Amino acid sequence: MIKELSAKQAISETLARYCRGLDRMDKAMAYAVFHPNAEVDYYGIFQGTGHAFVDWVWQAHAVMQSHSHQITNTLIQVDGDIAVSEAYVTVTLQFDSREADNFTETLARGRYLDRWCRYQDRWVIDSRLHIVDAQSTYQPSDMSKAEESRRDTDDPSFKFFQAAGFSI
Repeated sequence: MIKELSAKQAISETLARYCRGLDRMDKAMAYAVFHPNAEVDYYGIFQGTGHAFVDWVWQAHAVMQSHSHQITNTLIQVDGDIAVSEAYVTVTLQFDSREADNFTETLARGRYLDRWCRYQDRWVIDSRLHIVDAQSTYQPSDMSKAEESRRDTDDPSFKFFQAAGFSI
């Protein structure tokens, strides 16, 4: 029972690191979530390895004003050194074409269906299927954003963890 709970916690934290890696543009963190041979299918817009997906999405995220990924409602089943999970994901993508009144936001809601394995003494995604449940694009009425939020290691969260003696 303790091993199963430990595995579930490790998998939950790995999912959180995936989101953090994408949102803080920490490519090494995003790569570390996937087995080197992991196969992923992001609802037909990308099919390939997990690492190739990270490379592909990096280019897309680089031109966005901001992006935010949240994982909720995670169901994890563990059997020894393999596991499967379903995690609900909400992704907010903000685009600014630098033209007046052309700031848009896309809100996508879906699920990650992941198969996990133990690799180099940690849990990694072996395969992922991303299911889209709903998606909408709109022009927000207020495009305010906290100025201190960053998509790199200058984000306040890095200093917060370091001040407490931790690294991510």
